[in-house]
Amino acid sequence: MRRKFNYMLGFAVALLASQAFGQVTFYEGEEFHGRAFTTNRQVGDFQQIGFNDRASSVVVSRGSWEVCEDVRFNGRCVVLRQGSYDSLRELGMENRISSVRRADDRRRYDNEIVAPHAAPAYEYRRRPDERVFEARVTSVHAVVGPPEQRCWVERQQVDEPRSERSVGGAIVGAIIGGVLGHQVGRGSGKDIATAGGAVAGAAIGSNVGRSGGSYDSDVRRCETTASGPLEYWDVSYNFRGVEHRLQMSSAPGRTIFVNQDGEPRQ
Repeated sequence: MRRKFNYMLGFAVALLASQAFGQVTFYEGEEFHGRAFTTNRQVGDFQQIGFNDRASSVVVSRGSWEVCEDVRFNGRCVVLRQGSYDSLRELGMENRISSVRRADDRRRYDNEIVAPHAAPAYEYRRRPDERVFEARVTSVHAVVGPPEQRCWVERQQVDEPRSERSVGGAIVGAIIGGVLGHQVGRGSGKDIATAGGAVAGAAIGSNVGRSGGSYDSDVRRCETTASGPLEYWDVSYNFRGVEHRLQMSSAPGRTIFVNQDGEPRQ
């Protein structure tokens, strides 16, 4: 019984150690498409697993891994750090990997290329043998750049309203009219002319400034508009009674694929 327990304990320790050592997944196609192969230990010959010179993209889940062109870690080698590599073309390793092993942190790789940290493009990719489910999309919103104000100048005709009768104009008109009438008439006729001139002058003076009109004027107008192209789609979806949110580069359909934890998968 004790021997069995020790065996199981040793197996668990070895399993945990291998997981802590790291894990790497190779894909036949670029951008993590096609058939995949995952390992957490060194493989000296990919021919034995039917994956020789087939890898086009790689995901390093944990640790750093050394991949080589030839079997048993010969030929040109590249050290891949943790991250996702949607294409091995720029590294010159596309369809050329024949062996892989965990990179030794204590070793200096003078004659090998150490790839930079890869971008996390693998986040929404479906893992090998991962089961996916459909989740119902509940809302979709297009998000664009911040709003901006757009202004322009328009020329329009402005009507000037007619004013009320001018009392001041009537008084001034009456005075002027009376003076003119006094100069024209003689005797009693002079008095009549003076009175008539005052009445006419008052009527004319009261209408000064009453006449309406129109003129052209430049008017500035503004409106607030959305600026820039579409940035992303803000998507909400429901999976097993829990509401989730996601930002996508394109509009989704009525459902999206998720894993058992509700995480989106492509």
